Amino acid sequence: MAGMVHTGKTRACETGFLAVLVTVVASAVAVPDAAGPPPTPWVVAHRGASAYAPENTVPAFALAAEQHATFVEFDLQRTKDGALVILHDTTLERTTDVEEVFPERGRQVVVKGEARRQWPLVDFTLAEVRRLDAGKWFDPKFAGTRLPTFGETIAAVRGKIGLFIELKSPELYPGIEAAMLAELKTAGLDRPWADPRTPVLLQSFTVSSLQILTRELRTPLPVHLLFGPADASRWTNDQGLAEARTFATGLSPDKQVLRTDPTLAARARSRGMLVTPYTFRASAPGTYADVGTEMREAIAQGADGVITDNPDKAPHSP
Repeated sequence: MAGMVHTGKTRACETGFLAVLVTVVASAVAVPDAAGPPPTPWVVAHRGASAYAPENTVPAFALAAEQHATFVEFDLQRTKDGALVILHDTTLERTTDVEEVFPERGRQVVVKGEARRQWPLVDFTLAEVRRLDAGKWFDPKFAGTRLPTFGETIAAVRGKIGLFIELKSPELYPGIEAAMLAELKTAGLDRPWADPRTPVLLQSFTVSSLQILTRELRTPLPVHLLFGPADASRWTNDQGLAEARTFATGLSPDKQVLRTDPTLAARARSRGMLVTPYTFRASAPGTYADVGTEMREAIAQGADGVITDNPDKAPHSP
């Protein structure tokens, strides 16, 4: 202010106060700059625009950007030789032709009393994964589509859409959290809203993985806790929200959780947490007339965004 005289003592007091303030802020989970995030409601394209293109592939990600989604959500896992790739299941047979390319490599397993063969990603190198077709299972016109690496995904969508990265089954891949952050750092995306055209948010169902990110690796990136109805009783009461806030800046609950507890979004927001429920599908709008109506209802209940297979049908921010 004009006319104010600063003495050495005043400066010392101010310096001491700032030091204490910085220490207090640093001791909590980092909260992104309120001016930095994209405007809500966010439209998060689940595995890309996966209603229209093969999930977790570059065509699905590109279409999500064309449909004006805020973020593309995808699942991060690791190959046998340590490459980060995009895949939802921990096995390859549902979304690739691995059974045709490597018929002898399937593991015999029993699932719910039924014997079957599976092809776990952890058994394959990146070179082997690159031989697989990840598109023709969805539609023959996508034949030749490959599973993208993390780096290829960043390069394909940079400047077009944000990254909503889910660490999938991280217990299978010790150290994947640090590997992911290293690639984000290389891309210049390891700080909150570092590139306003490509904002980054991390999420996982695995609490220990989120704690590694925020407590051990001390990432300043926003982090969301994913959970379904089975875990709602743990995380939606006041004690659970307080616990979640020690390692996460937001929640990504199953949409049924928000419907059952319409106060959740407001209570989470009072703790500085955003809420982005999953998964809204045109093929399964529940009791609603259509998925657009269902998503608008979630926004009306306070959701800060929706995770959907159909980003073209979502209510977009003004």
